[in-house]
Amino acid sequence: MVSWANSGARDLHLELRDALIPGVRGAKDTVMAALRDAARSGRLPPGTMLPASRTLAADLGLARNTVADAYAELVAEGWFASRQGAGTWVLNTAAPPIGVRPRGRSVTPVHNLMPGSPDVSEFPRNQWIACTRRALTAAPNEALHMGDPRGRVELRSAMADYLARARGVRTSPESIVICAGVRHGVELLTRVLGGQIAVEAYGLHLFRDAITAAGGSTVPIGVDDHGAVVEELEGLDVVGVLLTPAHHNPLGMPLHPARRAAVVEWARRASRVVLDDDYDGEFRFDRQPVGALQALDPGRVVYLGSVSKSLSPALRLGWLALPETMVDPVVEAAGGQQFSVDVINQLTLAEFVARGYYDRHIRRMRGRYRRRRDALVQALAPFDVDTVGLAAGLNLLVTLPDGTEAEVMRRAGEAGIALTGLSILRHPDAMTDERDGIVVGYAAPPEHAFGSAVSALCEVLAASRL
Repeated sequence: MVSWANSGARDLHLELRDALIPGVRGAKDTVMAALRDAARSGRLPPGTMLPASRTLAADLGLARNTVADAYAELVAEGWFASRQGAGTWVLNTAAPPIGVRPRGRSVTPVHNLMPGSPDVSEFPRNQWIACTRRALTAAPNEALHMGDPRGRVELRSAMADYLARARGVRTSPESIVICAGVRHGVELLTRVLGGQIAVEAYGLHLFRDAITAAGGSTVPIGVDDHGAVVEELEGLDVVGVLLTPAHHNPLGMPLHPARRAAVVEWARRASRVVLDDDYDGEFRFDRQPVGALQALDPGRVVYLGSVSKSLSPALRLGWLALPETMVDPVVEAAGGQQFSVDVINQLTLAEFVARGYYDRHIRRMRGRYRRRRDALVQALAPFDVDTVGLAAGLNLLVTLPDGTEAEVMRRAGEAGIALTGLSILRHPDAMTDERDGIVVGYAAPPEHAFGSAVSALCEVLAASRL
């Protein structure tokens, strides 16, 4: 399929290899592939201005967010550059940078510094296998049927105990629903809540995508040194707000205690719901853990968590600690059956948590990640950058001088370094000032590869004259 999109006085010729159907998963990837091919072939030389996302979306018959997200990811990969008020233009026409995925295979980066990823080489394989054997030996035959739509009671009971002890969550096995990770949980909650959900001006775009895919929409609220500016919720026509209150993603600060109280009071007064995304709650280094916001009002706050940052994202295991009134609607939104999460993995994780293996793994990895964080901060000290979000998590924000993010991302792609540019995490409708930065994950590389990954990043910063 070939399409032409008018860009001012010139047409933009795109070779679309797949038919584009609005709302169908894959439309964004098709647009991205066509734009990459146009840049790679030289048909879009460096400096070429691209149509506004709204214009290209109208020409292709797609939602504006689909094209805007395609532009944002290509900026993060180093193909395009973009500045608010100046538009988007072609930056790079060299060989495919890290993040480009040719059809039929994936590209493995030389240095993986992607945020939000644990060191999966440290996955406790022997203990996991032992727990699977024990769990299957003890499991009744009925456990291998579809069973309770909320998930296996063994796992819900284990998580209720663990979350109360480790994160201060007030819940019970009856109020927990097992899901296939936090994104899946956000999709289920969007289907239940309907309407518009407020999100932080900087945050994971995959959750904005999940809300849109489930039929909702998002509106941003500001973020400052005290976390989300929750007073901006007043007067908004929203059904709830999605926050990262224990450790803001990606800016790194906890939500100020006064704002924690204020957002719960807002939810009570306005009969709204707060979604508490505790994405890395176990990993605290330099301060006492910040407890779950959910503990302030279990009737108005939904707690979301998973093992994606602690064990492996491939397990697809997450949980929702819900107000009692939301349990049945969420189960109905999931289809009325528990078919999203593998039962064997549920039984295994229940055994893994009950035997204390999960706590031991968290403690061991917390010490390792802290040492990596310290080494990364020390390596970045000579450069004209600031490091933010040091007290917790698996990644830190490296703030850059204005106008340098695109250059750093381009050089990182050429050096085979996978990381995330801050610009892609900014809500397209956010009114807050645009910042330049990169989000560096120090947990993802295996131990033997961490030093070389940090050295490669420092070479990129040096080449960028920072």
